[in-house]
Amino acid sequence: MKILITGGSGFLGQYLNIALAEKYQIITTFYQNPGNCNLFNNVRIDLRDFTELKKLFTTFLPEVVIHTAAVSDTILNSNLSTKDVYDINVNVTEELAKLCKEFNTKLIYTSTDLVYAGYRGSYLNEEAKLIPVSLYAETKLMGEVKIKQTFDNYIILRTALLFGFGLNHSKCHFQFIYEQLKNNKPVKVFIDQFRSPISVIEASRLISELIRKNISGEVINFGGPERVSRYELAERLCDIAGLDKNLLIKIKLDDMPELPKVEDVSLSIEKMKSFGLVPKSLNEMIKDVLDNKI
Repeated sequence: MKILITGGSGFLGQYLNIALAEKYQIITTFYQNPGNCNLFNNVRIDLRDFTELKKLFTTFLPEVVIHTAAVSDTILNSNLSTKDVYDINVNVTEELAKLCKEFNTKLIYTSTDLVYAGYRGSYLNEEAKLIPVSLYAETKLMGEVKIKQTFDNYIILRTALLFGFGLNHSKCHFQFIYEQLKNNKPVKVFIDQFRSPISVIEASRLISELIRKNISGEVINFGGPERVSRYELAERLCDIAGLDKNLLIKIKLDDMPELPKVEDVSLSIEKMKSFGLVPKSLNEMIKDVLDNKI
């Protein structure tokens, strides 16, 4: 099976490269930092260049596209405009959907749990109220809409908080916490934001399984089995890695008003499990992450 991965140098993308290259014929794409893409069949491409994008489809003829490329910054840096975010997160997604329809290709799109209203309660299902409160979440939801308007051979994964150790240039907050604690430095962690974290290793494994399943036209919550605060996640890390919990400093969302306030987007993953996609426990995922740390 031929699989095209967008965002192949990203946090999730680099783990997908490793997991999928073992079983499938892949092309992985990047734009600036290659990450580990140079270890695999790869293409450097600006996905906003729709002519080059169509050439890639024409030459490779992918059977599945896994679209992870996105501008995911909560606070934009000075090099990016809102138009850049819209172009990459919405227009590129729409064009990929059109190409997938034209080439009879399945599209797997990684959306985000942040599309949900963060004040509606715990273990939200796929029908829960949608109120994205950041530009990133808003444009990811718009990407979902564009896909649904284009065709029905898609799977939309509303992906929970991903954690683990990034490869090459990619990093996440979990890694920052680990490195601070390893160096006996204090670290601030939210006690009042609740998510359903899933490790980047486990996410890659489950997507590899998903590819083989006959599923289309579905929106699926994609996360771990447990609802925890970011502080509780850090506590679990301390317990398993033997780090000092006394270095964890409790803070609340109101202490950082510059960030979008999302209190609880913990996910019900019953639909995901109904398709045979059963994630490991949170403790098992943390152990896997630590065991595979490079």
